[in-house]
Amino acid sequence: MRLVFLCFCCCVAALAIEPGTLPATWITGGPNCLEVPDWHIHEYNPTFYILRESGCTHYEKPFLYLILGHDRALLVDTGAGASDAATVVQKLLKKKGSLPLVVMHSHLHGDHTAGDKGFEGLIQSKTGEVDLGERIVDVIPIPGHQAAHVAYYDRTTGILLTGDHLYPGRLYVADFAAYEASTRKLVEFTETRPVTHILGCHIEQSSTPYEDYPVGTRYQPKEHVLELGRAHLLELLAGLEAMHGKAVRMKFRDFTIWPK
Repeated sequence: MRLVFLCFCCCVAALAIEPGTLPATWITGGPNCLEVPDWHIHEYNPTFYILRESGCTHYEKPFLYLILGHDRALLVDTGAGASDAATVVQKLLKKKGSLPLVVMHSHLHGDHTAGDKGFEGLIQSKTGEVDLGERIVDVIPIPGHQAAHVAYYDRTTGILLTGDHLYPGRLYVADFAAYEASTRKLVEFTETRPVTHILGCHIEQSSTPYEDYPVGTRYQPKEHVLELGRAHLLELLAGLEAMHGKAVRMKFRDFTIWPK
């Protein structure tokens, strides 16, 4: 009887998730930069937007996330290099009713904070959860790649934003013990919550298994898809645990553990 009840609760939770769509491919950075927009803006659904900065602007090609609630909007990260994310985001928000904006970061590396100046007075640092008005986004500290790194879980869509902790590419580990503990924390967090997609801030992996694009690549015509799943999170934890506390570079099909 208890098992039936638990299954029923899981089904109800799954039904409450707002669906969305992801593109088959993303604009990267070429081959002709004169024909490439500075930003690829994708509407996952009417209240969740993904912005990708062009490789013609900066080779890191980071992804930014804009989440709209009833009372305010949340932007995660501000871009790399000469990022004009403030102009792009404000134009987008005007079309959605000019919601007040809160800006936060996945972590403090320069390719995620370069556009901060355009958001002066809007940048906040919170832990626990962010209430956007009839929409809660959980904030989960996950140091290891960088000391101030956090993940975001959007309860409305079931999307987990993992920044540079997990994405299809080179997972740079600065503090191995902290990184492993943070990965375990994410595994435990997602045990009781639906996860539709895990979305990071970069794509460095090729669509060919075990192959990535070299650092500095601006044009990636055959890149991996952005979205990962909880199985990748479990695979990452298993790989870290197999190292028994001694960090080594290890390639997987969709990412590489890369100690600094």
